[in-house]
Amino acid sequence: MNRHDQHGSGRSTHRPWRARLLAAAGAGALLLASGAVAPPVSAKEGDGGDKVLTVAVAQSVDSLSPFLAVRLLSTSIHRLTYEYLTNYDAEDNHVIPGLATEWKSSPDKLTWTYTIRSDSKWSDGEQATAEDAAWTFNTMMTDPGAATANGSFVGNFEKVTAPSPTQLVIRLKKPQATMTALDVPIVPKHVWEKVDDFSKFNNDKDFPVVGNGPFVLTDYKPDSYVRLKANKDFWRGAPKFDELVFRYYKDQDAAVAALRKGEVSFVAGSPSLTPAQADSLKGEENIRVNDAPGRRFYALATNPGARAKDGTKFGDGDPSLLDQRVRNALFMAVDRKAIVDKVFQGHAVEGAGYIPPRFSSYFFEPSAGQELAHDPQKAARLLDEAGYRTNADGKRLGKDGKPLDYRILCHATDPNDKAVGKYLQEWWGELGISVTLDCLDNVTDPWLAGKYDLAFDGWSVNPDPDFVLSIHTCAALPATPKDTGATDNFICDKEYDDLYARQLGEYDADKRAEIVKRMQSRLYDTGYMNVMAYPNAVEAYRTDQIKSITTMPSAAGNIYGQDGYWSWWSAVPADSGGSAGSSSSTGTVIGIVAGVVVLVGLGVLFAVRRRASADDRE
Repeated sequence: MNRHDQHGSGRSTHRPWRARLLAAAGAGALLLASGAVAPPVSAKEGDGGDKVLTVAVAQSVDSLSPFLAVRLLSTSIHRLTYEYLTNYDAEDNHVIPGLATEWKSSPDKLTWTYTIRSDSKWSDGEQATAEDAAWTFNTMMTDPGAATANGSFVGNFEKVTAPSPTQLVIRLKKPQATMTALDVPIVPKHVWEKVDDFSKFNNDKDFPVVGNGPFVLTDYKPDSYVRLKANKDFWRGAPKFDELVFRYYKDQDAAVAALRKGEVSFVAGSPSLTPAQADSLKGEENIRVNDAPGRRFYALATNPGARAKDGTKFGDGDPSLLDQRVRNALFMAVDRKAIVDKVFQGHAVEGAGYIPPRFSSYFFEPSAGQELAHDPQKAARLLDEAGYRTNADGKRLGKDGKPLDYRILCHATDPNDKAVGKYLQEWWGELGISVTLDCLDNVTDPWLAGKYDLAFDGWSVNPDPDFVLSIHTCAALPATPKDTGATDNFICDKEYDDLYARQLGEYDADKRAEIVKRMQSRLYDTGYMNVMAYPNAVEAYRTDQIKSITTMPSAAGNIYGQDGYWSWWSAVPADSGGSAGSSSSTGTVIGIVAGVVVLVGLGVLFAVRRRASADDRE
């Protein structure tokens, strides 16, 4: 899930982000490639001399079912193994064909017709058709288990049909602005119609898994590895590497050591490398570090009182956090600049809204009078006004007369959580509030049970922000306490829901962007979500194993966790004489540049524009 194990993702108003973003872009704006001529180390050659690209990851798989998966690793794997109706261009994130070659809407915007390509086959040899897409969407519409991960995309669908193998028709209840950004993996009907219970089927027993993406999932061992082989019949062209392996490392330093030894080709961290790890790799022979503006936010989520759609309340969140004054006071005691400077060491920009500045159209900044600026003294006064005063020992007391002691869910594998947690203990300690860091390998279980006060959270945001906005709606709550909903942390607010419905039906891009900013403003004001920073994508790979690889966006973007399959599909082995495949709708190849492209302005970056859980949601 976000960063629940992620799932996998208030603030200060300090605004040097523009300068820092430019600096980050200048340092990391790469068309990544290397002039290295050394052959790949033998460890990267598989049986029969196959070229193997091994990626070290710090996150485990939550599910290999595209109907259930929400962690970044899992959804990234699904992007590699299943086609979506549309894709995003690697250069600037604009929508391009995927399984659908074209699409059009009726004048009233209620009927959408997609032309399904005739040159996409499932890996078992059967043709991929519009019937597969119709079955996928209809199953999500009628089976709550199948709607677990991506149900928000079909909630407004009235009817989905496939009049022919190459024609898909979706009839809507109301206009929906996300019809060219339906980030849903299309699965083969002839395989998945045999599933009895979508809420429990994890798709991890029978291999190879039938798909139609650039790679075929061939093997999996929980908390160990995921193995995929190149789909030689992929309609866009076969990947250059014969095999792709995601290898799990619980210890991030061990993953970095494996990169140094050549045991892995690439390391991304959880999801990014720490500044110390990145600095230790810079300048090393045959290793390149990519440091670019990211698509994630790093936040602190407050338990708003866990509840289900049926009205049942559950969990054990501290009741003091139901008071907005308390939440705002806590966030005013957080020094975001210190977090960016001391924890991320400049490899991030200060947070505020829910959508990173990389997606400039939707980026939100609070007004001067709205801003929850760093002000510990004002925070203390707010707590006093709310009736939470200190005793003779300086301990701030709850309404029950007991000292406040907040539990914060923390990811044991994320060094940033632990580092920020120590600062929170200091800052909130000055307010008379104790903090207990509950650092776990699996934060998903207590999170879903509502057994937390606050939790480190983070999500990867898609070019279209609808999904990451939908997880805070009342509709995302679990049906009952025993069920799993799509909610991030149980927020249910009528004003926010009304705005969500408005943005979903708004086709005018500028008007929709303004509504999305108002939604973020509402989250900011209520204080349930405190976005502290937007971390850079900091990752590294071996140039003696990977000759070139595509970033997204191409000017200054990430490699791991892209909105598409461009990085691993385009990667060229270091001993290959070829070049990367096309990653754009024009067929232009991302060039091999031995060096860094420095941006002279933000124009290129801002010309561009998705769920992680508690670990790292997508």
